[in-house]
Amino acid sequence: MEHHDHSLAQDIQTMLDMSVSRRQSLRWLFAGAATLPIVGCGGASAGADTSTTSTSTAPTTSAGTTTGTSASCSLIPEETGGPYPADGTNSNASGVANALILAGIVRSDIRASIAGASGVAAGVPLTIKLQLVNVKSSCANIAGATVYLWHCDRDGLYSLYSVGVTGQNYLRGVQEADANGVVTFSTIFPGCYAGRMPHVHFEVYPSLAKATSAANRIKTSQFGFPNATNTEAYTASGYSASVRNLASISYATDNVFSDGTSLQIAAMTGNAAQGYVATLTVGVSL
Repeated sequence: MEHHDHSLAQDIQTMLDMSVSRRQSLRWLFAGAATLPIVGCGGASAGADTSTTSTSTAPTTSAGTTTGTSASCSLIPEETGGPYPADGTNSNASGVANALILAGIVRSDIRASIAGASGVAAGVPLTIKLQLVNVKSSCANIAGATVYLWHCDRDGLYSLYSVGVTGQNYLRGVQEADANGVVTFSTIFPGCYAGRMPHVHFEVYPSLAKATSAANRIKTSQFGFPNATNTEAYTASGYSASVRNLASISYATDNVFSDGTSLQIAAMTGNAAQGYVATLTVGVSL
């Protein structure tokens, strides 16, 4: 099992390369000083969006399922994209990393690499369904809005950046919302590396045409999973390192989620043997 391999020097340089404000960079450096991997992908934004139109609670399910509660029309908090976004805002060992312009990046199944790379990410199957709603328009579904989504692999490594997978671009993809404002991704359950709860990154763009440049994004955020789901998922083969790392972290101590997770925990169905479906309502302002 490979361990998360981000050195302090690599993470500091990566953050300095990113097009972020001085205030955000300092937040990454000081908030994550106690635990290196928190620097690697952390830094909650203070003063998260709080506007709310109405709320709803995800239904309770059975047969190996756990659920989360999400607000149906609240602005999802703005969060850091971390140092591994591959959206053109920073560089990897080969130069500027921009998965948004890769041939084939607009896709639902993100488990395999594309554009000449051949790696496939192994792990527990996970389907992610995000419903985009406009908090400025009576919670209307946003057809045509677009999501760029990425996360680490089973070993806690990020394609295009982490040693051993810099030549891969799996677990990254772009999807345009359907008539109901829903985007769907087929992926694998992400691993848990030291210092962070399991999580998924995403950016929201107003349209597919604008999802080629990070300058056009209207929201950057992250979401996680109920901890009962994390624990169950990591009973599957290949997640032994995640079991150890999860035991040392919680949402209360996670650098991004410590200020609250009410809008950022997906509702889950399924199990570790057959896979999971994660659903989350994402409120944005258009």
